[in-house]
Parts: sequence; C-alpha cells; structure tokens
Amino acid sequence: MVIPINNTRKNIARAKAIQRQNIQRLKKLNPAIDNKSGIYFLTRNEPQIYVGQARHLDERLASHLSGYEQHIDRSLKAHGLYSEDNPYGYKVNFLHYPESKLDEMEQYYIQLYAEKGWSLKNKTAGSQGVGKVKIAEFKPAKGYMDGLKQGRKNMAKELSHIIDKHLTVQLREDKQHNKVSQRAFEKFKELLEEGK
Repeated sequence: MVIPINNTRKNIARAKAIQRQNIQRLKKLNPAIDNKSGIYFLTRNEPQIYVGQARHLDERLASHLSGYEQHIDRSLKAHGLYSEDNPYGYKVNFLHYPESKLDEMEQYYIQLYAEKGWSLKNKTAGSQGVGKVKIAEFKPAKGYMDGLKQGRKNMAKELSHIIDKHLTVQLREDKQHNKVSQRAFEKFKELLEEGK
C-alpha cells in the first residue's frame, strides 16, 4: 500500500503541532525548561519520582505527554501535570548536564532517590547502554508495615485536600468541653498534618 505524500506531510505537521502544544504546557509549569541536555525529574505525591535523561529536555518531556509506550507516559496521562486544581499531578524539574554525562548522572540520581526511600517509577536503573539493569537491584525491600504507613500518608493527603477545599471540621456542640473528644480532635488534626 502506498501512502500519499500529502498525508505523510499532514501527519508530520500534526505531530509537530502536538509537540509544540505539549512544550507550552510544560513551560507553564516550569518556564526554565529548554532544549539543552540534562537529567529530568517527574515527581508526584512525594516521595514518588521518575528520573530520565534527554539530549533535548523540552522535546523529551513533551514526548512523555503524547506517548503510550512507557509506564511513565501512561501515568502522566492518568494523573496530569501539577496545578492548583490538580495538586496530585506531576511536577517537572531538571538539571543540565552535557550529553557525555547523561548515562552516569541518570544512574546516579536513580540510585540516590532509591537509597533515600523514594518510590521510583523507573523500570531500569538508567543509562542508554552498558550498565542498564533492572531497578529492583536498587530498591530497598518494602514490607507490610511500609505499605500501611504509605497508605496512611496517602489517605491523610487526600483528606487534608478535601477538607481544605470543601469542608469545615469542628467538634459537635455537645462535645466541646469533653476532654476525650478534644484529644480525639487533636489526634485527627495531627493525622491531617501528615498529609501536608
């Protein structure tokens, strides 16, 4: 089957237009994003992170917004970019490095964040060539209690967000002077603080 040249040109033009729109979306979030090489960090609900490398930061980050191949692409589609209306979306940061240092620095930051206990969205330990290994070699073992702790933190964030945006929480009038109720209310406020 032969595809007419006009259709190919239209498809290329459409892809370039989408890329420009995605770069603009990213620049609204982080105006410093440019076309230089470096390591980028996509963070969401800290401590969750994806570390990547790019010869052209703006183009690579824009490709994540329109891609479907990688796990992070699908996660970006599901959760979106950070905004006031979307506090659980992804934030975008980066550091410039020359192309010759990208493999080394990507691996360094993936290992660093793994050692600090961040939940990594990466599937490998970085690099485009030699030394590319599965991420499980860097991830600390997580147990049942770690899962409960993270679940509590996630729930506290969600409750805190809902209350801040939509609700007023206070003791009932008949419990205002009850010491047990006052302690329970203080404990509830402490739980909400865990989510901030």
